Amino acid sequence: MDINFFMKGLIMGFSIAAPVGPIGILCIRRTLAEGRASGFVSGLGAATADALYGCVAGFGLTLISGILIHQQGWFRLAGGVFLCYLGLKTFLSKPAEQSASAGGTGLLGAYVSTFFLTLTNPMTILAFAAIFAGLGMASGGGNYLSAAVLVFGVFLGSTLWWFILSSGVGLFRKRVSLQALRWINRISGIIILAFGLISLTALIS
Repeated sequence: MDINFFMKGLIMGFSIAAPVGPIGILCIRRTLAEGRASGFVSGLGAATADALYGCVAGFGLTLISGILIHQQGWFRLAGGVFLCYLGLKTFLSKPAEQSASAGGTGLLGAYVSTFFLTLTNPMTILAFAAIFAGLGMASGGGNYLSAAVLVFGVFLGSTLWWFILSSGVGLFRKRVSLQALRWINRISGIIILAFGLISLTALIS
């Protein structure tokens, strides 16, 4: 394994995941409402989508990347609508009196929702393509082993961030009252809804 490519991928994945956007807000809210497992699995869905886009860029799958970029308007529309739905659902949700055990269905839903949301931003592939090209691994280079190592590093770096975030937020979970959870739901819902509306407004303009 090329440790240099692995470390670059690790740093890249961590840096891409760290800015707090709608996925970060969702992860924090789910950690507080449903526990660390739900928050971490939510982040894992985003990490998987990042790695998938990294594969498309790294292995030079130009046909797939071309389709994703050409149809980015529809992807953004779907993502914006889904964000609005999640925002309203979060705003209206009532905190449970007791913490629910994170069952398989709940965790699967948390994973799939963030995976889908991250995939609806196909511009991510352009960022990965630029990074791969900057590292001398543009499509057609044939250096698939180095590309695989880099993508693996991206996935682990992103996963590391979501583990740190969900674990850190989870430490404060038991100290958060029901009233505070209600406000967290409302504020999180408004923020997520705002991201959705901004996405839809950008399409119109």
